[in-house]
Amino acid sequence: MMTLAAFACLSLTSCDDVHKILGVVVSNLAGDTADDEELGAGGLLGKLASDVVVEGNTLRYGDHTYTVSGEIDYTSGQFKTPTAAVTFSNVPADYAEFEAVYQNLLGKSVQGTAAMVPMAIELYARDASVGERCLQLLCNGPATVSEITGILKQKFVASRFSPENDSYIQRYLPAALLKGAVPSNAYTPAKPYTVEMSPSPNGVKAAPLTGGEVTYLYILAGGWDTYQRAVDIFLKDGDDHYKVFNCPSCYTQCKQIRGTWPGLD
Repeated sequence: MMTLAAFACLSLTSCDDVHKILGVVVSNLAGDTADDEELGAGGLLGKLASDVVVEGNTLRYGDHTYTVSGEIDYTSGQFKTPTAAVTFSNVPADYAEFEAVYQNLLGKSVQGTAAMVPMAIELYARDASVGERCLQLLCNGPATVSEITGILKQKFVASRFSPENDSYIQRYLPAALLKGAVPSNAYTPAKPYTVEMSPSPNGVKAAPLTGGEVTYLYILAGGWDTYQRAVDIFLKDGDDHYKVFNCPSCYTQCKQIRGTWPGLD
């Protein structure tokens, strides 16, 4: 891996050369595919300071941590008790962090990929364009992304026809998928944030038409009458990263909040 010190030893003839090399280094460190126009040279240099460190089942991105534990255990017969979890200190700050977390750790497992659903929803609520990019990375195709964003637009942004204090608008929706967040505590999750998951009776099924297999699981959450929020995870033949195939129960109307939502870190 090229270090910053190595740049001093290079004899470069143009700014374009510098730009290309910085892009290679950033790609190697964080897997970032953001357009050059978005990052700029300053953004590229800034990302060099945020090394991704993976140790076993834990990833550190700056001072943020993400840890995968357990497995989606279909032999347990437990469909209401968590057998796997992902804990994290913060929601990814931006697309670059989301992509780095997905590429280097969470996207490599069924449970890790499912746990990124509330992260992507929260980022969409903060900035729709950023959130949509996250969903494009996380999901198996444009149709899935369009289905999710079509609902989220209505869940987070009131229309001109919305009544005052429209109960359909639920900014706290992503928090409802996290452990400890319930209506009575204003959807305040326990820290570190945790997404708990269990297998679904549907198990794992081949998907010959799409050339892969689908794993069916639940996120267990307290924001709905039914704790099991179904998520279908797809793995294309030959790929080593999973994708979200379907998850409508993760963004349907949850119970109304009591109190004021404190937000997510």
